Amino acid sequence: MSDASNTGDDNTFQAEPAEPPRVVVLISGNGSNLQALIDAQSYDELGGEIVAVVSNKADAYGLKRARDAGIEAVALPHQEYESREAYDGALIKVIERHEPDLIALAGFMRILTPIFVQRFFGRLLNIHPSLLPAYQGLNTHARALADGAREHGASVHFVTEELDGGPVALQAVVNIAADDTEATLKEKVQAREHLIYPIAVRWFLEGRLQLVGDDVTFDDTPLPPTGLRLSHADAAEELDENDAT
Repeated sequence: MSDASNTGDDNTFQAEPAEPPRVVVLISGNGSNLQALIDAQSYDELGGEIVAVVSNKADAYGLKRARDAGIEAVALPHQEYESREAYDGALIKVIERHEPDLIALAGFMRILTPIFVQRFFGRLLNIHPSLLPAYQGLNTHARALADGAREHGASVHFVTEELDGGPVALQAVVNIAADDTEATLKEKVQAREHLIYPIAVRWFLEGRLQLVGDDVTFDDTPLPPTGLRLSHADAAEELDENDAT
């Protein structure tokens, strides 16, 4: 089938509008980063369309966020599968049915199997609440406070077989205040997650952000190990935070 149509007597042809890039989002819980992506899409700032949201927990609130936005919401409980490999096999089938250009992990609390990662290698992004490679894994805010760290933040990275170890694309820094608690630090970091994840997704869908071998490139230029980094002051300004010091 041709993707052009005859416009009339002048024998000219006009290309049909290209279908927007397709995104599948994986979640396990509340889905606040999913909401940030949905909001960006609603303002035509995502660079593509979220075509499905899949959760390994049937009661995840993020599924309601998807349904409220008119996006297909799929519950695929991991407890119903005998092994991690069996679950990921089913998850691959669900995802491939939607023919995505990108799979965005947004609080998906599952360790992915090598077969899953390899199937979608280079098309998997994740958002993590730390300045990777610091604080891979869980409880990042408590660990940063316990260490007396002065900086914390959020990272968008490509997913590899190493947990939270894939190449970093984009980070946003938050300075840790003397009176910060785990709760206040989490709130500050989440604000930065919601800021940078839609940006990274858009750059990927526009072809500006890519995984080339083991390196992340932006506009064909290799990035440093920390990726592009938004300072505390710049992030605070973008978020209209009162304290940009």
